[in-house]
Amino acid sequence: MKYSGIMRIGFKLLVNDKAKFTALLIGITFAVFLMMQMTAMFAGILNRAYSTVTNIGASMWVMDPAVNTAASAIPLPDYLLDAVRSMDGVSYAVPLFIGGALVKLESGTYQAVTVVGLDDTSLFGRPELEQGKIEDIYADNSFFVVDDAEFDKLENPKVGTQFELNDFRGVIVGIAKVASNGLNGVPTLYTTYYRAIQYLPTMRFTISYVLVQPKSDADVAGIKQQVAKLGYVAFTKDEFNSQIADYYTYKTGIGTNILLMTVISFLVGLSISGQTFYSFILENLEKFGALKAIGAKGRELVYMILFMATFTALTGFGLGIGLVTLMITITRARLPNYAAIITFWNLGLAFGMVVLIAAISSYFGVRRVLKIEPFDIFRG
Repeated sequence: MKYSGIMRIGFKLLVNDKAKFTALLIGITFAVFLMMQMTAMFAGILNRAYSTVTNIGASMWVMDPAVNTAASAIPLPDYLLDAVRSMDGVSYAVPLFIGGALVKLESGTYQAVTVVGLDDTSLFGRPELEQGKIEDIYADNSFFVVDDAEFDKLENPKVGTQFELNDFRGVIVGIAKVASNGLNGVPTLYTTYYRAIQYLPTMRFTISYVLVQPKSDADVAGIKQQVAKLGYVAFTKDEFNSQIADYYTYKTGIGTNILLMTVISFLVGLSISGQTFYSFILENLEKFGALKAIGAKGRELVYMILFMATFTALTGFGLGIGLVTLMITITRARLPNYAAIITFWNLGLAFGMVVLIAAISSYFGVRRVLKIEPFDIFRG
């Protein structure tokens, strides 16, 4: 390698000063840890915010234009279901009910729950059962309970456990699991659509969403246009998820607060690593001057400084990722409702910011080294 020799010298200069090298690593590691922790929490919140869409798994959702999240459904008129079923390109369409309720447990305590009512005929969107049989949902007063982080709030029910819901008797006939936990911190019950609207108080209209399966991907655009003519909107699963993410990012304080903390983390890392790296350059000016005196070109010194900054930044990045991964793993093992997750986009964001920290730190170092004159060094 053309510059391997000069880079080897730079590596020895860097690691031999253990105090400065440790300070650089701590600054970048701490910055990466904070940036990853904040963005991982935000990613976890968004993942749970559209958990209903993920768990139901419908290809298209028809809803009122004013809906912001899956939990804030606006009831749809019954005729809309028939209208959607008759549209060109629709393979089938079913109603979905989502509502909140208070249940009285066997101990006498009350607990808020989310009740999901599935189409009585198809049970489209039903969860995967860990215990019980799917056909038991058609028995009187039957419900499935989701075994997630909120499961113990229902006093760890078993198949056969009874409760009261608006003076109606309810029986757990199955324990289910879903792909994603909810955001609101309340347990989830599944039942049939008719039972849900019978047990829960509703407005004049009872359909929360119309779930649509298009005949092909090419029919999606046509279905959207036909639904729009009726005054409603139809979103694909990804579009609905994106709308929910935009709502939490831009229309609540969550996105702003996370962004602010990420910027602060970046500035902390930049200030610590930048100042330490520049101080390291100043303390080694004589060595850089000596390298110039024995024939090292300015370009070679630039490569050496860039290598030193990049090596430190990437090492700190790896340590920061490892630290936040360890913390999330331990926390989720002890707190099941902890929402933080590591995704490719927050890894990419943290990596980009670390590269930026390395670039800014090395820029000031390069400027100082290029101004060195060997004559001034040896004269001193």
